[in-house]
Amino acid sequence: MMVSDSPVDGYGSAIRRRENTRGRDLSYPPLPEPLTVPVYDNHTHLEIADGEHPLGYREQLDRASSVGVRGVIQVGGDVETSRWSAAAALIEPRMLAAVAIHPNEAPALAAAGTLDDALAVINELAGQPRVVAIGETGLDFFRTPEEGRAAQFRSFEAHIRIAKEHNLALQIHDRDAHEAVIETLLRVGAPERTVFHCFSGDSDMARFCAAQGWYMSFAGNVTFKNADNLRAALSAAPRNLLLVETDAPFLTPLPYRGRPNAPYLLPNTLRGMSAHLETDVSLLSAQITANTELVYGRWDAEPVTAAFAAPSGGSSTGPGDEQRATQTPRGGLA
Repeated sequence: MMVSDSPVDGYGSAIRRRENTRGRDLSYPPLPEPLTVPVYDNHTHLEIADGEHPLGYREQLDRASSVGVRGVIQVGGDVETSRWSAAAALIEPRMLAAVAIHPNEAPALAAAGTLDDALAVINELAGQPRVVAIGETGLDFFRTPEEGRAAQFRSFEAHIRIAKEHNLALQIHDRDAHEAVIETLLRVGAPERTVFHCFSGDSDMARFCAAQGWYMSFAGNVTFKNADNLRAALSAAPRNLLLVETDAPFLTPLPYRGRPNAPYLLPNTLRGMSAHLETDVSLLSAQITANTELVYGRWDAEPVTAAFAAPSGGSSTGPGDEQRATQTPRGGLA
């Protein structure tokens, strides 16, 4: 992930910042027309700040709620962001968490001799309330050279085992590694609920995934003009295996490609999908909502540990500093 390690201060804000590439429009796009039938964002990174004026995760979710995005799966990619995700989900009713070591993090951890320690933390977090998935994990042959791939395989296989041991869904990161990811899933044994996050395969791969009962989650890049292969895969995927996501702050859908992405922009992607499939957007929303709850359960299945309280005479800003210690296990919220 294109992030730096400098924290973004303030309660409710992110703990990483996206590196702003030169020439990007750093303003957040306008709110889309609200959906009539609400959906969920299957994969987002609210721990990463983006834009000229970054939004805290609660403002992100308030905007999402206003346009019919009912909840999100907040996804970790290392120990720090997985802890943050698990802790935020404990106090935010619109958020469930996924925890994992991103495949591009595994080689450095293995070289330092700390990969097993990191995986042990993921296994511990997997047992926390409101953690519903292991992810994102998988293989990335785009950013990782040959010498780092053994660590990726070891990490991916460990994540598969953790998901099955805890009966959690698995969210897969697959970049330029389709055959290797599929071979690993078949060899090790895929969890019952396996999701290809930001599906990047073609129509043949979509049909193969469908035959295995694996879910395919489409992000904003399905709307890009050069993404004919993704739209062909979307057409080939059965409706009962479709999910939708933002992968925010990345992959902002048209017409705002390149600007900061956020869960409130999910309707743009969903409308692009429904237009391509020539189906009613509300029908597609209802199907995807049902699919999402089959994969992760209901967002209210486990209670949050504390409700946000509005201070007297002001708007709701979240619990004060004195409350954080009991609401953020292991320092998960910075």
